[in-house]
Amino acid sequence: MHEDTPAGVPAGAPPRAGDDDLHAQWQRVVGRRSFLKGVGLAGAAAVPGSALLAGEAFAKSSRITEGDVAILRFLAAAELIESDLWSQYAELGGANGGNAAYVGALQNLDTDMPQYISDNTDDEISHARFLNAYLHSKGAKGVNLDEFRTLPSSKATGARQVGRLTNLQALDVDTSWYTRYRSTSNPDLGAKFPQAVTIRNQPAIPVSDQDTPPNHKQPTGPPFTSEESRMQAIANTAGFHFAMIEQGGSSLYSTMALKASSLEVLRIVVAIGGVETNHFSLWHDKAGNAVSQPLAGVTDPETGLHFPDLNASGGEATQTNLILPEPAKFIPGLPDVSIVRPTLDKNAGAMAAIRGLTADQLFKGQSPRFFQTVMRLARAADSAQRRLGH
Repeated sequence: MHEDTPAGVPAGAPPRAGDDDLHAQWQRVVGRRSFLKGVGLAGAAAVPGSALLAGEAFAKSSRITEGDVAILRFLAAAELIESDLWSQYAELGGANGGNAAYVGALQNLDTDMPQYISDNTDDEISHARFLNAYLHSKGAKGVNLDEFRTLPSSKATGARQVGRLTNLQALDVDTSWYTRYRSTSNPDLGAKFPQAVTIRNQPAIPVSDQDTPPNHKQPTGPPFTSEESRMQAIANTAGFHFAMIEQGGSSLYSTMALKASSLEVLRIVVAIGGVETNHFSLWHDKAGNAVSQPLAGVTDPETGLHFPDLNASGGEATQTNLILPEPAKFIPGLPDVSIVRPTLDKNAGAMAAIRGLTADQLFKGQSPRFFQTVMRLARAADSAQRRLGH
């Protein structure tokens, strides 16, 4: 695991007032044009001032602070973690997934689930690869978590037998995101939210062929046998877990964007964060199909996990076709507004993200060194502060 921020990363100039900064920029441009004329580069000197200002801005944006490095290194670590868990889902239930019964159970949530899973997996892998490549392009060290790929794979048909970073075989899935996004309250202002479904110690992937035979034909619609109910409950758990992971990414990227100094780093964080939010919207919709008719009512015969009909209450707090964020409190004294929430460090920062994934039991079986490593990256990212002039 590479952890040190490289020496020599430019630390930016102190902030200046807007008008003074614009005047100083213009003076630099004028000086530069005079110099170019002096050395006979009349063509270059004739470039419009707006283009030169854009060039100046790009030069600034190409320099990143230690804080920017810390943000990107944590996000790279988070994307490696996401890539690991999504790869497990794709191996078993993706477009080329090798576990037929699991694929069938996922398709009860939506017939396109396998393709969506594969696409989400590809997205996370591309994020991790890009963030590390960008860090290297700036002379900064990337993030490599390979030494922590020690957790066992599922023994079910379709799973590759390789070391994993994450454990999907006994999850405690936080489903409070479901009620939060239907509420007018905001966790950043202290609000708490109930679980939509209580999911504890539950696999989100098939764990063995004995427990979940891969070749039995999963029915289209509600299950009938014990084996079918077990597999459907596992797929339903995955549906809620998909959304839990991606709503966390939406909040994390929104929070990290507030700390970025370089315009280029800000552009990266906002651009990738938008995809995480897109993922969440997709999975929010699919999770609702596990708790609405005709699939509602599934009970896992081994764990007792029950997926109720959340529409039965008749209220908007659980209505399954309400997937867009309800307007909520944001800035005191101003009207409610539809937003990503939370977006403050306490609930949505890097350390909060690691604590949330740990509570999910996603890292069950990982070494103390793993937790020390990811928390060290998280602390550095949360400590980053925006510096103007970059």
